[in-house]
Amino acid sequence: MSLLPDQSKLIELAKAKMPYGKFKGRFLIDLPEHYIVWYKQKGFPKGKLGNQLEQIFEIKVNGLEPMIRTIRDRF
Repeated sequence: MSLLPDQSKLIELAKAKMPYGKFKGRFLIDLPEHYIVWYKQKGFPKGKLGNQLEQIFEIKVNGLEPMIRTIRDRF
């Protein structure tokens, strides 16, 4: 199966894990909502992780967590 670039990024986001801190090793999609909101208020970190956390924030706000978990489990 050939994946389009956007599909690959979505799969990568679904499999991304927190690299440090209290939630180290936890899938970003499984981070507590209050933690993601805290980052939103504080400012997301620079770089790839910050972009991914910002995307996770938007996914959670729009109630799309089940879609991301399904993608994670399938790929």
